[in-house]
Amino acid sequence: MIPFEKNIGYRFENSSYLEKALTHSSYVNGKQNSNERLEFLGDSVLSLVVSMYLFTQLNVPEGMLTKIRAKLVCEETLYKFAKRIDLGSYIKLGKGEESTGGRDRKSILADAFEALIAAIYLDGGFEKAREFVVGFLPSAESLNSSKLKILMSDYKTFLQEVIQQNPEEVIEYRISGEQGAAHHRQFTADVLLNGQVIGSGSGFSKKEAEQAAAKEALSLMGYETD
Repeated sequence: MIPFEKNIGYRFENSSYLEKALTHSSYVNGKQNSNERLEFLGDSVLSLVVSMYLFTQLNVPEGMLTKIRAKLVCEETLYKFAKRIDLGSYIKLGKGEESTGGRDRKSILADAFEALIAAIYLDGGFEKAREFVVGFLPSAESLNSSKLKILMSDYKTFLQEVIQQNPEEVIEYRISGEQGAAHHRQFTADVLLNGQVIGSGSGFSKKEAEQAAAKEALSLMGYETD
């Protein structure tokens, strides 16, 4: 078993599926040889697995199920899943993408994660793909009311709702740092409550950094954010 297979807890019978899932279009001549077709299939498998999981675990209206599913299959969430298995270290990239931070680019990692789902599906069938995906989803126990509210909105919105319970409290965000080249700049943001920092976070845009800061603040307040 190769190191990456240990990371994902699945051993491929046909390694060519895994190889293609890890091949970005910048690495090969022609998209037919990249992971883009697998990404297309993986997106559908992912949606079905998440839909089944939420339907069986949550007794909530259809509209809420749709919103929660959208949060769980969005690029931001898939990027986090990909980081958990160190997917970026194993992707085959062209020199251009490599030199401009492609191994940590959200779109590349999210797409490769979907391609990986498809590769497991083709190699081992739907049940193996389902087991893989479910391993990343919030447990039924963790899907409590606060978790659901966060999934249906975002960290900044939920934090604002928490703070607004005390009308005299004032919350604001400040960008406290920037680093990296212009094409791969990373921002650091602080969220302040009445002038005091209650959370910090970083991201490749100011909006992303503010969301990360709000997430840390909520986590420090005792809310489950992962």
